[in-house]
Amino acid sequence: MTENGSSPTSRRALLLAAGSAGVAALTAACSGPAGTGGAAREPSAPASPAAPSASPSPGGSTPSCVLTVEAGAGPYYLGLDRVRSDIREDRDGVPFRLDLTVVRAGSGCRPVAGAAVDVWHADASGTYSTGGAAFLRGTQVTDGAGRCAFRTVVPGWYAGLAPHIHFKVRPDSRRETTSQLFFPEDLLLTVYARPPYDRRRAPEHPNARDDRYRASGAAMTLAPVPDGGGYRAAYTVGLA
Repeated sequence: MTENGSSPTSRRALLLAAGSAGVAALTAACSGPAGTGGAAREPSAPASPAAPSASPSPGGSTPSCVLTVEAGAGPYYLGLDRVRSDIREDRDGVPFRLDLTVVRAGSGCRPVAGAAVDVWHADASGTYSTGGAAFLRGTQVTDGAGRCAFRTVVPGWYAGLAPHIHFKVRPDSRRETTSQLFFPEDLLLTVYARPPYDRRRAPEHPNARDDRYRASGAAMTLAPVPDGGGYRAAYTVGLA
């Protein structure tokens, strides 16, 4: 499958890259019952809330926010409002947990509560769910600390594109921010040597061949750490 037509939108979003420091303090946000349509329901708060992890600005503790161009949603976004934290369903793959924090970068990185966050990505074979299927898709609502979590698998590669996870943040009914997160290439090559990814021959350089990665990979690449038999990473999305 390809993502033809996923050109960047004209609107710009403030995105704050969060490192993996403090990830161990996070626990999964409780998932709401799966369903389609309607407003997303508020999950319970993760345990031991921590401030967004980022480099403090000179002379203070306010994180430095990075301005980047918003990425297009591509042809595979489905507004299902399928409220759940575990989006794996029957998909095999190396487990991956993604912790997201949404903040107002223009207001001292103040947490944004009640924002709907959608994620979606390809499975180990590079296939997206379409039609009536909904694997590797889900929505969570940020808690009072602006956070939510998703349990999924490391995405596979397809169509010459760098492996990625799409996300869309909807702080209210009028605004939204859409972008995508990448993975370090050395981690991808390690994962792709394991089943079920090894059923296909992985590209030698999964990221470098994608001009979108070359344009924004420095700001949008996660820093995963081992987590049991898989990995986990945190990222903070800063809205204007």
